[in-house]
Amino acid sequence: MILQPVVNIAEICARKGVENVVLSPGSRCAPLTIAFARHPKLNVRTISDERAAAFIALGMALTTGKPTVLICTSGTAALNYAPAVAEAFFQQVPLLILTADRPPEWIDQLDGQTIRQQNVFGQHIKNSYTFPADLTHKDSIWHSERMVSEALNETIAYPAGPVHINIPLREPFYPAPGEDLVYDTDVKIIEEDLPDYSLSEKQVAQLQQEISNYSRILIVAGQQNHTSELQPVLQQFAEKSSALIVGDLIANLHELPGTIRHQDAILACPDPEKLTNLQPDLLITFGKSVISKALKLYLRKYKPKAHWHIQPAGQVADTFQSLTRILRCSPEAFFETLTAAKNKTNYSSNWTEIESKAATFLKSHTSEAAFSELSAVAQILDSLPVQSNLHLANSMAVRYANIVGLEAGKDIEVYANRGTSGIDGSNSTTVGCALTSNSITTLLTGDMAFFYDRNGLWHNYLPANLRIVILNNHAGGIFRLIDGPKQQPELEEFFETKQALDAANTARDFGMNYTACSSLEELEQAMPAFFALESGAGILEIFTESKANAAAFADYKQALLKAL
Repeated sequence: MILQPVVNIAEICARKGVENVVLSPGSRCAPLTIAFARHPKLNVRTISDERAAAFIALGMALTTGKPTVLICTSGTAALNYAPAVAEAFFQQVPLLILTADRPPEWIDQLDGQTIRQQNVFGQHIKNSYTFPADLTHKDSIWHSERMVSEALNETIAYPAGPVHINIPLREPFYPAPGEDLVYDTDVKIIEEDLPDYSLSEKQVAQLQQEISNYSRILIVAGQQNHTSELQPVLQQFAEKSSALIVGDLIANLHELPGTIRHQDAILACPDPEKLTNLQPDLLITFGKSVISKALKLYLRKYKPKAHWHIQPAGQVADTFQSLTRILRCSPEAFFETLTAAKNKTNYSSNWTEIESKAATFLKSHTSEAAFSELSAVAQILDSLPVQSNLHLANSMAVRYANIVGLEAGKDIEVYANRGTSGIDGSNSTTVGCALTSNSITTLLTGDMAFFYDRNGLWHNYLPANLRIVILNNHAGGIFRLIDGPKQQPELEEFFETKQALDAANTARDFGMNYTACSSLEELEQAMPAFFALESGAGILEIFTESKANAAAFADYKQALLKAL
């Protein structure tokens, strides 16, 4: 018999808005598996590899904005969740992790599949709870029900993130033949009303007075999901104040008119006078991480007089080493409430003139350049379907995409695992997004990241809207593009780690369409069918040569310096 408090975990999750559950098979977690699998309102999927399962859950939570539940058995299964849990923690994605465990008296007794699971995720978790081992007393039942509500509330409280409940379970794990599970509709539920993160009248008056002292205002947006509420008020603030908005591709502001999209190219400008003219008096930031190393280095050198960071709650990073004030409100509340005097200087034109130059140069250079990863990425981004999702794997894929950028008007939402910026989990996160979206969902990845996470495709739920584009240079090509490793004799063997694989067998194994390209002409011919809605899940593999990519990137940087 499965104890009622265990059954009620599934009911509480369903009542509090959970829709998606990802579990990995195991015996100790059988009571949880059965309770969730039989619940009529929960969409439960089984992913055998726990590391892939956790990243798939991450992708689901990223897309839906709702907590996804993860369930695994005892022992090292939970440790395989760790990379995705860390990513969810730093990217502020809501996950509820349920790990089955041995009863406490059996820990450290050399029993099978037994490790020390309490607080197993260390400091990369918002909170970690331990379920009562004895669920017979009424106070234990009250405690267990309260705990599940509290944990789910915490996953979405700002900043959102992963929360862990470790659940010791004793046999029997399985219901008797013919035994039905009964979901208690009177189970205890605790709801939490979230604050609106607005500014008080006193704060508004003070900030309004202070902002009038600054004529050169620069707004830098970090990583964030697209929100329809933010863009109109941000645009209105920028127009009224002549403030400049800078956003990486992962800031999802590429649809906003006037946004500076090519900061990587702009800040390569060799003219010190032009760079000085871009220096802000007031820097306003919001969102999470920033990809552009050039922007980070620039703002650390050309510091503003003041730097305000907008963040409702949680620890704040001083990324640009200039932070002077933390504003505990939402970006929407700030930009809707505050106004700034119209900038009478040429500050905005200092940015927009060089932005126009950079955009024109990039368009011309990538369309005329010889075949390389950079020119291929430009062609791919230009061919993405409207109203689709784009996932960017780490290493060079996300950097190339950020250099090239997306044109406005295609309504493309961009995602990337930039919480920890690891190559693990790119395939799986994209699969999770595709499973919870009706739009074409494209992953742009390198060969190392793709092959590292092939188990993200090893399950029975491969979505038809999934598209994977692989830049295969048979090596970790980034190490030829950054100073340090490229000058070392160990480059090829110990940094690039050459590999001879291609994705044809992987595509066959998982029933995906497969196309290979080795030129821009072949790529152009392949993309219409590849992105067609009716084509189904597919892999488009682009073969390049690592040394040629390095030479092409060096040519790009030299030509850029001349253009600016």
